[in-house]
Amino acid sequence: MSTAPAPAATSVPQAPGTLRAGLAHPVALLRWLWAAYMTPGRPGRPTDQTELRWIYTAWLGAFLLKMLGSSWDVSWHFKWLRDDLAPPHLLNTVGTAVVVVLVLFHSYSGYGVDRRALRLMQVGIGTFLVAIPVDIVNHRINGLDITSWSPSHALLYLGTAIMLAGALRGWWLYAAPGRLRDLVSLGLWLFFVENVVFPNQHQEYGVLSLEAYRAGRTTAEPSLLDFAASQGQTPTMFMLPVPSWVHPTWLVCAGLLSLLVARKVVGLRWTATTIAVVYLGYRGVMWLGLVAMGFPPSVLPVVLILGAVLVDLAVTREVPGWAAGLVVTGAVYGAAFPLESLGLLPPWNWWSGLPVAVGFALAWTVVDLLARSAWLTRWRVADESVARPERASV
Repeated sequence: MSTAPAPAATSVPQAPGTLRAGLAHPVALLRWLWAAYMTPGRPGRPTDQTELRWIYTAWLGAFLLKMLGSSWDVSWHFKWLRDDLAPPHLLNTVGTAVVVVLVLFHSYSGYGVDRRALRLMQVGIGTFLVAIPVDIVNHRINGLDITSWSPSHALLYLGTAIMLAGALRGWWLYAAPGRLRDLVSLGLWLFFVENVVFPNQHQEYGVLSLEAYRAGRTTAEPSLLDFAASQGQTPTMFMLPVPSWVHPTWLVCAGLLSLLVARKVVGLRWTATTIAVVYLGYRGVMWLGLVAMGFPPSVLPVVLILGAVLVDLAVTREVPGWAAGLVVTGAVYGAAFPLESLGLLPPWNWWSGLPVAVGFALAWTVVDLLARSAWLTRWRVADESVARPERASV
């Protein structure tokens, strides 16, 4: 009785010798990548450190494109009417497309993630993709809606934060301890913090745009101002659309809180300070580039650096969260007072200082409790599937 012949092992094309050689022949590079890595597997599949570096370098590149596009987008909306196909939207879309490809890759192959990291990535990109048509419909219904604080925009930020949490988890679980793991983690946390504080850019652009309008040298095109007037909106209504307590509350209770979590997770002495300095350096470079292209300028939230330094010092010296939160908030508000008086910050509601300090102190206390909890111990362990198929043989 004859038996059917065993199927031959899948042949994988020869790998390109160098990245330069691969980019010179993109079709051959894609064929090799597909044959070598697009094989079915479950989360927790063995991934060597070289492969892991390539995968998460792609994540960094994707979020760099998204950050560049979103930064340009804010300035764009203070000059021109909204356009779905505006260049900053297209640049952001390219970054989103790379993220979609990466999530599909992780989902199919199981490389570089455990089940929890993969679920975070999937839920995050799903939320983001749902938010895109919701945001488009919102603009169609409400007309001029450039505020960063709309519900549809909140979905975009939420989706980005969730997918970044998945990337942070996957990298931290599987990357070998050392300088490279720390550097990539700092890069991912930079994108996370930028996404968190992004809504505040509306006021940071709006305060200068409104000042220019009132001085008779508006940076907005007449089409934007005319359309706003036809919608019954004054320049103040769309340039500074939220109360003055929003900017300081969000900067402290969201921005500094995310820096605190980054400091706790990464563990380097100056984690929060490094991220804040790089973020503000990036904002400064974008400021120069956008203004050079004729787009409106913004103020920079430099008080974030003071808050970050104090966060690092408090964590290093193990200051209780209830005390550290009060001190850090007070210092940030104190430094912001002269800056706001000079027009270097959006309007701040100084009476918000007390509730913000209490809220930040409570949030810091919760972070400290979680850092000592059994839940965090379990969270640090990879949640992997059992089956781990091998890659196709060469």
